[in-house]
Amino acid sequence: MADDKESQLGRLGKALDLLAKKILEDEKVIGDEFPYVTEPSGVWRTMPASLSAGYRPEGWSHGNWFCGFWVGLLLASYLWKKDDRYLKLAGERMKLVAQRAEDGNTHDIGFIFWSSAIPFYRITGDASHRDIALKAADQLRRRIVVTPRGSYLASWGPLSDPRGRSASAIDTMANIPLLYWASKASGDASFDLTGIAHAEMTRNFIRPDNSTYHAVEYDPASGKRVRGYTFQGYQDESFWSRGQCWAVYGYAATAAVTGETKYRDLAEALGERFLQRLGKDRIPPYDFDDPDPKRPLDTAASAIMASAFLDVAALHHDAETRDAWRDRALMLLEPLITDALAREDSHRGLLKHGCYSWPHRDGADSAVMFGDYFFVEALCKLLLPGKLVDTPAPLGS
Repeated sequence: MADDKESQLGRLGKALDLLAKKILEDEKVIGDEFPYVTEPSGVWRTMPASLSAGYRPEGWSHGNWFCGFWVGLLLASYLWKKDDRYLKLAGERMKLVAQRAEDGNTHDIGFIFWSSAIPFYRITGDASHRDIALKAADQLRRRIVVTPRGSYLASWGPLSDPRGRSASAIDTMANIPLLYWASKASGDASFDLTGIAHAEMTRNFIRPDNSTYHAVEYDPASGKRVRGYTFQGYQDESFWSRGQCWAVYGYAATAAVTGETKYRDLAEALGERFLQRLGKDRIPPYDFDDPDPKRPLDTAASAIMASAFLDVAALHHDAETRDAWRDRALMLLEPLITDALAREDSHRGLLKHGCYSWPHRDGADSAVMFGDYFFVEALCKLLLPGKLVDTPAPLGS
């Protein structure tokens, strides 16, 4: 069994080798834009880092929330290869990403800087990256909506717009680690209080069967949940797989910062529900409840959940429990290596068969930038612990 695990870790290392090769090649051709999903041909589609979120006549546009992930992939390649070319390229990219620290229109500012400025600061100690991340965290903290029933972070749009003020998404749970980092980096506990309040309010997303809604509309005056709904799942009451992963990721982070086992227990319960629905499948569908036999898979969901499970594992003192959660992460990573790794040069992503948004027919059966990043984040947690992202301490230590 030990030999099998060593062999698996070796295959994970080869995936980082593949990333390092591809990202250098891609840097020569993508100009000053950032990849986000691949075309059916395997070529990256790109957009500028400056593209901000906002309301358009046709509805909400998320802008470029992917750009930080590309910096994170360059930094992971630097850590793996110990080649300064990657660090230099990441620095040039970071100059383009840094402008988004002023963007007050979206919760996705957490994704952007969690994956870029924070690991950059960890690796280099350059305080300019710390300051950028703190500026971004302040923008996220400002999105808190305080109600008599609790407080939540509004996900989309300016808070002056009632559509934005009332809407919160499960994805926000994976953005609040930026707040937790900012509290420790600045000594300002209000960052922690904001993230914890949001995590507590997000219990409103959890159904009786431990599946989760993609989004919740609140009455901002009372804090009452008006409805649960979805943008990227099959229908409002269905089980959108990626949303469950965002929730586990955020509750594990909340357990780490609070030391409270109730949040670890919640992360585990939501993770168990995901595994129950996954069953004998190797990769989850984009939505477990879509009855179409041709529904797309979502390798990004597996990657996010694997990274989250490694954090859950680290929260345990007991070696047997810790190893069980680590084995679950490895179980999710194995088919990504064997079935989904884009080894061919024509496909520029790292993981095939990701799904950005099937209802919008956008990035379905593609490499998606967040999938590649969280896959690599999980690999780094296993192969480069504490280098790209911090390792949580066991609760009670």
